[in-house]
Amino acid sequence: MPPAQHEVSYLTVHGHRRAYVKVGTGPVLLLLHGLGCDHTTWTPVIDTLARRYTVIAPDLLGHGLSDKPRADYSVGGYANGMRDLMTCLGIDKVTVVGHSFGGGVAMQFAYQFPERTERLVLVASGGLGSEVSPLVRAVTTPGFHPAMKVLTLPGVRHAGKAGLKGLSRIPSGWTRDLDEVAEIYDSFRDPAARHAIRHVVRAVVDWRGQIVTMGDRAYLTASMPMAVLWGENDQVIPVRHAELAARIAPTARVEVIPNAGHFPHKDHPQRFARLVHDFVRSTPPATYSRARFRTLLRAGQPVEQDATVTRIAPA
Repeated sequence: MPPAQHEVSYLTVHGHRRAYVKVGTGPVLLLLHGLGCDHTTWTPVIDTLARRYTVIAPDLLGHGLSDKPRADYSVGGYANGMRDLMTCLGIDKVTVVGHSFGGGVAMQFAYQFPERTERLVLVASGGLGSEVSPLVRAVTTPGFHPAMKVLTLPGVRHAGKAGLKGLSRIPSGWTRDLDEVAEIYDSFRDPAARHAIRHVVRAVVDWRGQIVTMGDRAYLTASMPMAVLWGENDQVIPVRHAELAARIAPTARVEVIPNAGHFPHKDHPQRFARLVHDFVRSTPPATYSRARFRTLLRAGQPVEQDATVTRIAPA
């Protein structure tokens, strides 16, 4: 049976309406989606995770059902927005799970608000290296908005979306994620969404690739449990970034999921939920110490260590 749809709630923060789903009880998991997506990207795993946790899956500002104002679309601005949303919901601490661009927001949240972060889970995350799909880099070009204005005309958009959906059914690693790409493409019919996405991408990507990286601050994760999950066949952000994560954050648990692309939580939802639960169950929540944080900052970045990456056996 297809996963159930979830009731969307709304909260206005700083004058902007923010949409979110809240399901379950227990320790809090904050699920942050990627660029051009929304909370529905987590639909395959929400109910499973909600058996043990309070799951909160927001639509980031500029995405989904949230407002799309002229606003701060930097990763720092998004981290601030998530802090404010959690505060309004009466939630003090979370395990933050971020996918793709949402991984960059999750890292920034953990960096800015370590006292409110219990654990960090990065899923095919941005911010670990410079490489990124040419399609993402294309969003930064001057021609993106006028091109999308034409490509999202009703007849053209419907044909393009159907074509991408059709290609996604071809059993190939290259076409695996095209169903999700089709939904992102369809969302660009809204001019406000196009403008928001362009501002988001320009804040983190230029023509050479990703600008923002956690490389210079990864050593701070020594005081916080961190897991990195990646699909072996990711065509958006290369799986070798998982190995980079293992080098710059040697205490992190890094696992590569076979037969999965850029959306491992959709390709293998039960396995993904199990990995998240096993990580949460087996790691104590971080406790913030200003003295320890100061010691880490003063010591600075240690020498990179050899990568330790677990490649999960196919089911």
